[in-house]
Amino acid sequence: QVQLVESGGGLVQAGDSLRLSCATSSRAFSRYPLGWFRQAPGRTREFVASISRDGGSTSYGDSVKGRFTISRDNIKNTVYLQMNSPKPEDTAVYYCAAQVFNKASAYYARDYDYWGQGTQVTVSS
Repeated sequence: QVQLVESGGGLVQAGDSLRLSCATSSRAFSRYPLGWFRQAPGRTREFVASISRDGGSTSYGDSVKGRFTISRDNIKNTVYLQMNSPKPEDTAVYYCAAQVFNKASAYYARDYDYWGQGTQVTVSS
C-alpha cells in the first residue's frame, strides 16, 4: 500500500504561481514513476505531467506544456508540480499518482496504481 498526500492547493489569481506537493512515507518511493492528473467538474481525469524514477525524464499534457513543471526529491519522498501563469481553465482537483507495477506508458489514469486524495486548485480571473 502506498499512501500519497497532496498539499498546496488553494485559490490563486491568473498569472500568479502555485506549487503543489505530494508526499509519501513509502521507502520505495524512488522506484516509482509518478504523475499528476486533474479533474474538473463534469470532465474526465486529465493527464498533466509525469516524471521518471530518477527525475531525468518528464512529460506534459499539451494544455500545461511550458507553464507547469514536475519535479521530485527522492530524499524527501516528495513530488512537486510548479504551476506558473495559471489560467482559470486550470481550475480542478489535482491528484498525484504512483506507478508501482510496470506499465507500457505513463499518460493515462489506468497506468497508475495508487492515488492521493486530491487537492483543489481554483484560478480566478
